[in-house]
Amino acid sequence: MGWAGRIVGTAGLAAVAAGAWFWLNQGTPVLTQTVKRGTAAEVVYGTGAIEPVEWAKVISPVRARIESHCRCEGKPVVTGDVLARLDEKAPRAELAQLDARRSFLTHELERQRSLIARGSASLQAYERAQSELGQIEAQIAAATARLGDYSIRAPIDGIVLRADGQVGEIAGTTEPLFWVGKPRPLQVVSDVNEEDVARVVEGQVVMLRNDGFPDRTLPATVASITPKGDPVKKTFRLYLALPDDTPLRVGMSVEANIVAREKKDVLTVPAEALSGGAVFVRDGETVRRRPVTVGIRGTRALEITGGVKEGEEIVAPVPPGLKDGAKIRIIERAAK
Repeated sequence: MGWAGRIVGTAGLAAVAAGAWFWLNQGTPVLTQTVKRGTAAEVVYGTGAIEPVEWAKVISPVRARIESHCRCEGKPVVTGDVLARLDEKAPRAELAQLDARRSFLTHELERQRSLIARGSASLQAYERAQSELGQIEAQIAAATARLGDYSIRAPIDGIVLRADGQVGEIAGTTEPLFWVGKPRPLQVVSDVNEEDVARVVEGQVVMLRNDGFPDRTLPATVASITPKGDPVKKTFRLYLALPDDTPLRVGMSVEANIVAREKKDVLTVPAEALSGGAVFVRDGETVRRRPVTVGIRGTRALEITGGVKEGEEIVAPVPPGLKDGAKIRIIERAAK
């Protein structure tokens, strides 16, 4: 390589070195936020679904083909209204057989009574016929009661919230055919982890989230807590009362943020500003790691009871590997 090539190579290495020095000297790129006063809330998280406070699932007690259907989804009903009728040919045939048997035994009992009066029959034969007649009458009463299972009726007053099944289909004994209830008031049936339920009490404020209403506040209140938890899922069930003007509908799913504890007008920092029990406070073009005392730990904001002052600028979020005294380069200040 000639002297010209060596000059070019040396110049290239110098440019690379200068670029590396410039980049390293710029410092770690960070985002910063200001320590400010605000509200810190400790939140218990849960998930749930919207249900009416008063409602009932209507399940067919027998497996049979649907012969008629009210097609009354969304319409009001009262207790006892027929919602659907099932094919009852088989139970009616059984009832007819029992009725014929009863007729025969009734005549037989009369015949035995006449024979006893003439001294031609024993009392034992009469009592046997009487017993058989009593058994048949009991069977007829049971069959008549079972016949009522083939008429699906509204169990309560309300609105038919949902109706499934079509004429000709087989109604099963596990899946509901109808949901009947009152459209107001509504509630959220929510599950929370067993380690969090001790922080939940009746009357606490709840903020709900549903993707259908991304920009709307959806409030609720803890109405009651089930006394017994689920040992398999390790959860407890909560009932959250909703206001009458809630836009949520029956069957919607929600995320529930239960405000277990709240403090106003306290120093707060973003949750992502905390790293190993400390925050990084801006000091000109560098940062200083400063241990802090944390009060309420919210999902988004932390209460700081000691270690920083209002108005100080801190790094949030903390980039991996940031050290005390490191040089920084602010790329953006987060909006308030």
